[in-house]
Amino acid sequence: MAERNIEGPSARATRLLRALRREPVDCTPVWLMRQAGRYLPEYNQSRAAAGDFLALCQSPDRACEVTLQPLRRFDLDAAILFSDILTIPDAMGLGLRFAAGEGPWFERPVRDEADVAHLAVPDPEVELRYVCDAVRLIRRELGGRVPLIGFSGSPWTLACYMVEGRGSSDFRLIKTLRYRRPDLLHRILEVVTEAVIAYLNAQIAAGAQVVMIFDTWGGVLSDADFVACSQSYLARIVAAVADKTVPVVVFTKGGGLWLERLADTGAAAVGVDWTVDLAEARRRIGTRVALQGNLDPMALMGSADTVRQQVVATLERYDADPSLSPGLGHVFNLGHGLSQFTPPDSVAVLVETVHRYSAEIRRRRASSSSLS
Repeated sequence: MAERNIEGPSARATRLLRALRREPVDCTPVWLMRQAGRYLPEYNQSRAAAGDFLALCQSPDRACEVTLQPLRRFDLDAAILFSDILTIPDAMGLGLRFAAGEGPWFERPVRDEADVAHLAVPDPEVELRYVCDAVRLIRRELGGRVPLIGFSGSPWTLACYMVEGRGSSDFRLIKTLRYRRPDLLHRILEVVTEAVIAYLNAQIAAGAQVVMIFDTWGGVLSDADFVACSQSYLARIVAAVADKTVPVVVFTKGGGLWLERLADTGAAAVGVDWTVDLAEARRRIGTRVALQGNLDPMALMGSADTVRQQVVATLERYDADPSLSPGLGHVFNLGHGLSQFTPPDSVAVLVETVHRYSAEIRRRRASSSSLS
């Protein structure tokens, strides 16, 4: 596929920001979680040149290059900082490592009182300076063509990795801590929350125009524990974002039961995964926050016609209620991140269909209104 030219101003410049403020836009903006990643051959070349994943993240120049790669291919409405959610615990001294085929793990997980006592909030402009430098560089290279999204993991999700030491199927260690030593668990969450606040504010100061909080493991919690261990800390983070003009997006994978509670955090937008019906989500909370989502990432494994059909169905579900303004407050995304096996051509079809069909819905609805 020929690369797109991302030079020069375009209608994309404000589309995402307006949608997040629930203002009218010409068509639905679209960006994709993990839009810079292993499905792109140019990304794999950059990663090989860097030597490993951490080296790629920790080089502002390389992180900038990888962030811009999908924008050269696709007419996306935002760039998202190339980094990892585990940068904060790594900066706390836990020793982040990536093993091929095994995912991330920590050399020094947090397991007892002594481990918790050693936790401290890292200075984003010292221990995480490489992230802030990457944000500054990306923002400069974008030149206002599209907004830049910064991000962090949620306190609960980061705590899961910090205590378990790696990904988990049952979260036995952190849930044992929750029931045996809830005081230690909440001490971890307190420190991590302060770290996330400092980190996101530093990204915003460096140039991020939107920030997103990935609550990847929030869906493994009980109802009561979601409130106590995730929602309450998310709300504190949103309230502590210093620049109130910067929209905050919160996303809990498996969080469909708690859409109202996620909206109650004060975030500008709530991300929804593919298990949630968008018409129902809009009925429940979409009149007070924007919604982001929610195509099943595996839909991109289908044919081009299938991808188009699935995108159209997602847009139609958002606009199922004819009494609501078409597309108002919708940011098209996947229900989770792109798979490394996604055909790049499927992404091109997705992006083109979102823009074309969402604009068609608006034209159709406007014509219908003028005739009535």
